[in-house]
Amino acid sequence: MSRIELDLPASIHQAVQDAAKRDGISARQLIVNAITEKLAGLRPTAYLAERASRGSKNHFARVLAKVPARKPLKGDVITPRLRRALRARITRDVDSA
Repeated sequence: MSRIELDLPASIHQAVQDAAKRDGISARQLIVNAITEKLAGLRPTAYLAERASRGSKNHFARVLAKVPARKPLKGDVITPRLRRALRARITRDVDSA
């Protein structure tokens, strides 16, 4: 971790304190989250590719295994045509990252 010292206007400092309290987190954590979100918005492809590189299919499978098996809700079915389109899009996005 590194440290940055900032001077904030009182109104922004109070808004940060209020938002952090509402979210049940520290003001420091709220600021870190806000900076992370801003940076992700500035470079979404690189950010997502970096996050994906840290991913694990085994971890994903373990998390997915916790989801109870049940029939999909009405209108929540993936048709074969939609499945093919989604796979093509995922493959294209991964290849271009």
